[in-house]
Amino acid sequence: MSKKVTLYITGLLLLVLLATGCSSENEDSSSTEGESEDTAASEENSEETSERTLKHAMGEITLKEKPERILAPYLEDSLVALGEKPVAQWSIGETVLDYLQPQLEGVPKVGWDLPVEQTIEQNPDLIIFSAPSALQNGSYEDYASIAQTYVFDEETGADWRQQLTTMGEILNKQDEAEQVLSDFDQKAEEASATIKENIGDESVAFVWTMGEQFYVFDKNRYGAEIFYNEMGIAKPDFLQSLPEEGEQWNPVALEKLGELDAEHVFLIGNEGEPGFEILENSSVWQNTPAAKNGQVYEMNDPSHWTIDGVIAHEMSIDQMVDTLSK
Repeated sequence: MSKKVTLYITGLLLLVLLATGCSSENEDSSSTEGESEDTAASEENSEETSERTLKHAMGEITLKEKPERILAPYLEDSLVALGEKPVAQWSIGETVLDYLQPQLEGVPKVGWDLPVEQTIEQNPDLIIFSAPSALQNGSYEDYASIAQTYVFDEETGADWRQQLTTMGEILNKQDEAEQVLSDFDQKAEEASATIKENIGDESVAFVWTMGEQFYVFDKNRYGAEIFYNEMGIAKPDFLQSLPEEGEQWNPVALEKLGELDAEHVFLIGNEGEPGFEILENSSVWQNTPAAKNGQVYEMNDPSHWTIDGVIAHEMSIDQMVDTLSK
């Protein structure tokens, strides 16, 4: 029981004392003392039972209290969704997860591969890795000697829903994680209805350009898994001609991209990427249905389109609804 609630209960008991008069003062005071003792005992028991042992991909950890200094590179989406702020955030050089910067403003950067010396500097009391393969700059024992270290198994860390649910278990925020997912499902359902009201069964494709290369989201890539499989947004036939899905995401040649039959295209990339100019000057691209009809939409923050996470997907859904409702 929190201190605030305990004070509230004590205040109510004092009011009862005043209402019943002096004749019952001793009896009620005794009751108050008993209630306070019960409350103290309850809080003590709660602290004792808060110790939790969690199994993970590399062993198990025991958490005796709520971790305050959490280091979880590339898992910040799940942390922030559960109301937590990491002690440091994932980065590659100056690159960070741009879409989370409103929540992570002022949070220092840590190398994507979590160098041991940088880890020590952050003084964490809990370290979380997205998968065993994420331990690239030291052994599990190296990190475990610094702080309690939890490692997601590959499957759980790669599935954003399972990742969020497990993060809730780690942080003892299971109810919060369940509510976040419930709210997301409702958002996706409402967005699906709105989009279909505006474009009906017209197909939508998502193309990411980086440098001079182009990548088309297949039906299970990042947010496309939600857009196509959960929200029921129509897929272009072009996706069937892509190579079999795998971890390796291969670029699509410009000539091949000219076969894209989607009626709407979300073209994703940082402003100034060479790919935008290449497409603008390409007669092959300009003859695609979306380009001919002026239904290619530039999205200049790829950070939430090219990652799996509940906050990232919510932002992508919001952009889709806003764009396709105009």
